[in-house]
Amino acid sequence: MNLTQAYSPEHFRQEAHQLVDMLADYLSNAQNQALETVIPYRLPEENLEVWQQDFEEGKGNPLTFFEKVIQQSTHLHHPRYMGHQVSPPLPIAALTGLLTGMLNNGMAVYEMGLVSNPLERILGDLLANKIGFTTHASGLLTSGGTLANLTALLAARAAKAPTDVWEEGHSGRLAVMVSEEAHYCIDRAARIMGMGSEGIIKIPTNERFQLRTELLEEYYQQASNEGLSVIAVIGSACSTSTGSYDDLKAIGKFCAQHNLWFHVDGAHGGAVVFSEKYKSLVAGINLADSVVIDWHKMLMTPALATALIFKNGDDAFKTFHQKAQYLWANQGSQEWFNSGKRTFECTKLMMSVKVYSILKAYGEEIFAENVDTLHGLAHDFVEILQANPRFELGVEPQSNIVCFRFVGERQNPEAYNSVNTVIRQRLLEKGNFYIVQTTLREKLYLRVSLMNPLTTKEDLVALLAEIEKIATTIG
Repeated sequence: MNLTQAYSPEHFRQEAHQLVDMLADYLSNAQNQALETVIPYRLPEENLEVWQQDFEEGKGNPLTFFEKVIQQSTHLHHPRYMGHQVSPPLPIAALTGLLTGMLNNGMAVYEMGLVSNPLERILGDLLANKIGFTTHASGLLTSGGTLANLTALLAARAAKAPTDVWEEGHSGRLAVMVSEEAHYCIDRAARIMGMGSEGIIKIPTNERFQLRTELLEEYYQQASNEGLSVIAVIGSACSTSTGSYDDLKAIGKFCAQHNLWFHVDGAHGGAVVFSEKYKSLVAGINLADSVVIDWHKMLMTPALATALIFKNGDDAFKTFHQKAQYLWANQGSQEWFNSGKRTFECTKLMMSVKVYSILKAYGEEIFAENVDTLHGLAHDFVEILQANPRFELGVEPQSNIVCFRFVGERQNPEAYNSVNTVIRQRLLEKGNFYIVQTTLREKLYLRVSLMNPLTTKEDLVALLAEIEKIATTIG
């Protein structure tokens, strides 16, 4: 096949129809649990060998390749997928990925983002309204929470640092304050920005793994006495390991008293702004200067699609104020329709189209329904766990994340970590469930993120039965 034939519309039509049929079969088999495994796990070197052999075979039927990719991937649409915080995307949004992949329009400049830039503006306004911001707010989309949190902290530096670091470079020691349970990307962002270890002030958490807001003043004064300029406090909504929400009202009040930037990392749990039932978990989020919410976690959008919303839209433009004559005629203006002025990304994916397709098909109420369903599943799981004395809950969950461990007859607490490590590994190798693990204050817990709204109480009961079965085989 030559280059012209590779672009053939009829060739594309045939392959696209076959691929959609293949994906529909996958969706049906996953939902009906007809698939043999949730995760077809192999050791890394074994997997590399499989794909190295495929590569060495040279070109072939791409549909055979697509089928192999489906078979050997982790199946997020399987009701017994309970692993990482990644959503099983709605089929309509996945179809939109085919659309945007073919059109391949960027977003940095308006001429390349005729559709996606206006849609991004609409989605930003929607989230700003849900957060409780005024019409002065402005939002943008980025490729993931890590990049969004870094962008937010750069805005905090531009607004609160004693000198203009963007133009003059570092002349002082900057710092941020954050919960010891915050996502690792906050630590990474601060290091990228040159703050070093001493510039990441980690505040201890309480028994619910929430930032102890009563310690903020003490840690702030200590940092100031050591010559650090604290520019921001980050609140978690919610933390990654336990799903615990920090007291955003108290953090917001503290930041206002000290003229600090208040950022909320709501990558996972910020989705509750759509839910009347659970939005009280983020009370005080409207006090923030910036908020991150992932559309690809509890809002059923294919990864990556993350919103970063600023209370004051001007702050978004102050972060990256530089010239690019070949892109923008009006260099200094604040143009929402030229998104490259506010983000790291230039040829940004048409991610807004994927989110908007869900709104167009189902309305925003489907987001609320999903959040309510996933949180409800967590409450159901807690009831099941508490009814079984062979299991111990790590912390009463506030979200769809539940940490627990097998304790058997509680005769040897020193063995709990090793026993649960073995349980998790054997679950992974067998592949009929997919869960992960975390460590809370040196105790290892099994951890589920209930991301699939088609998961049932029966699936949760079956998970515990499988764990008990594995436990009987551990010497």
